[in-house]
Amino acid sequence: MLMATINSSILLIALPAIFTGIGINPLAPGETNYFLWLLLGYMVVTATLLVTLGRISDMFGRVRMYNLGFAIFTLGSILLFLTPGKGNTAALELIIFRLIQGVGGGFLFANSTAILTDAFPPHQRGMAMGINQIASILGSIIGLILGGILATIDWRVVFLVSVPFGLFGTVWAYWMLRETAPMRGHQKIDWLGNITFAVGLTILLIGITYGLEPYGNQPMGWTNPLVILAIVVGIILLVAFVFVELHVSDPMFRLDLFKIRMFTAGNLSSLLASIARGGLQFMLIIWLQGIWLPLHGYSFEETPLWAGIYMLPLMIGFIAFGPLSGWLSDRFGARLFSTLGMVIQALGFLLLTFLPANFDYIWFALILLLMGIGQGMFAAPNTTAIMNSVPADRRGVASGMRSTFQNSATVMSIGIFFSVVTIGLATA
Repeated sequence: MLMATINSSILLIALPAIFTGIGINPLAPGETNYFLWLLLGYMVVTATLLVTLGRISDMFGRVRMYNLGFAIFTLGSILLFLTPGKGNTAALELIIFRLIQGVGGGFLFANSTAILTDAFPPHQRGMAMGINQIASILGSIIGLILGGILATIDWRVVFLVSVPFGLFGTVWAYWMLRETAPMRGHQKIDWLGNITFAVGLTILLIGITYGLEPYGNQPMGWTNPLVILAIVVGIILLVAFVFVELHVSDPMFRLDLFKIRMFTAGNLSSLLASIARGGLQFMLIIWLQGIWLPLHGYSFEETPLWAGIYMLPLMIGFIAFGPLSGWLSDRFGARLFSTLGMVIQALGFLLLTFLPANFDYIWFALILLLMGIGQGMFAAPNTTAIMNSVPADRRGVASGMRSTFQNSATVMSIGIFFSVVTIGLATA
């Protein structure tokens, strides 16, 4: 989980160095496709494949698929480091290799929560999920700092950092992990469901992604007929997917799980939380790098590293309260901590609106700390409640469904955040 989330955020900081290294300007006309796909392609692939990978893992073994994910992820990292081309060819190669890495990351995301749920008794799962969530948020912050440091050395090193971890993880997982979950034999793969879901969600996320591009004389592409068509077709295919799932004997997406109130409420909460905070990190990094740090005497060469360092209070708050709230939720239930965590996050968002462009850092740090505490209080109890609510032989697909809601909402959130800021800048 740590490795997968490091790779989600490391590019955010290192993108300028990568594009300089391969020799293209990602903001030039006709080149923005490369920028968007290198930034969001990893997330789009993991979001669309998670449920399918979770379902396959329930059929063939979660540990086996988890190990395969490590191997694929490592292969993608090696290919990214070795990218041979220059210019547009290199950009296309980077995107393809990044998508391969995303497939491996999908196997890791889909199975890590299910494997933890299998391994721990109910009265310890909150703490286990808290530690797993710490790895997740820690990875996203470490990725920012690592990206800032490594980008100053060489853009290829940004991808090389994953290789030793991936090789170690592949070997370690193969030798140490044992299958403890029950596997249900004689199941069929729901091909029609897989295809309608993967294609529908991919087209929808592509539409949202290209909605961020300028169209004609407008700063955004939401009026672009192709963007509108992609969103409409994506929604139609997802509606068709629901119809398919209701009429097949072995569905990929276990819609009957939504009859479990805790599963439905937990996933809805997770979806809304991810929409709220998914684009936050992107916006704060842009704010720090583009405005606040230069105003305080930092050169643009230094801002990537310092932007990551100044985001540390968010990580500290999460680390402090992630396992603590997980441990307490094991004893007193998840609802109080999840609800309070979301309220604290909402308060943090409200306080951010009062900061001027040239703010005093102490107030910014305190708000980040508060939001980290809120995220920590929400994440572990909510995840534990979702996974505790489903039957043991459904944990793989349940974990995949949970991660799909989270990752899809993050991509949507980035689209919403970028749209609000771009339209605001254009009109002002």
